[in-house]
Amino acid sequence: MDIKQNFFEFYGLPEVFDIDLGLLSQRHLELQKKLHPDRFAHLSDQERRLSAQYTAYLNEGYATLRASLLRAQYLLKLQGIDTHNESSAPMDPVFLMQQMELRERLEDAPQHADPESELAALDKDVEQMMAPLQAEFCSQITIPAEASLHAAAAAVRKMQFLDKLRREIERLEDDLY
Repeated sequence: MDIKQNFFEFYGLPEVFDIDLGLLSQRHLELQKKLHPDRFAHLSDQERRLSAQYTAYLNEGYATLRASLLRAQYLLKLQGIDTHNESSAPMDPVFLMQQMELRERLEDAPQHADPESELAALDKDVEQMMAPLQAEFCSQITIPAEASLHAAAAAVRKMQFLDKLRREIERLEDDLY
């Protein structure tokens, strides 16, 4: 085991967006059993610290690879593109207008005649917008050209907007119910 490996290598998975989540879970459980700090309780302080570091890396890797947006961001990071800290990247004005409309729907949802149905419909619309962005990311990330990587990053930036909106929908659902 080497925490200098990227998460895909650590889990023995290919560096692709469409990973087998079942296999990821299986490998996670196998590695958890191997690396759990309790297995190293009788060993030296250094070995216990290493076990704790490996377990932390394992958990971070699992969280990153399990979530599609985080996995996409990580794949770009491996290519030298950080979409976490970009705020000045230009955005498609049509997409931004759609985002404003979706946010207005979210804001108006509690006053809707059937807030639960409205939030479900809004969530479905967000999912329908997310699917083609994930497909675009998938097709672009496999091409090593700089323009393709920038197109993949643009798709991820849009995915970030939609992911944030999805989390806000979930929060509002929790607040309402």
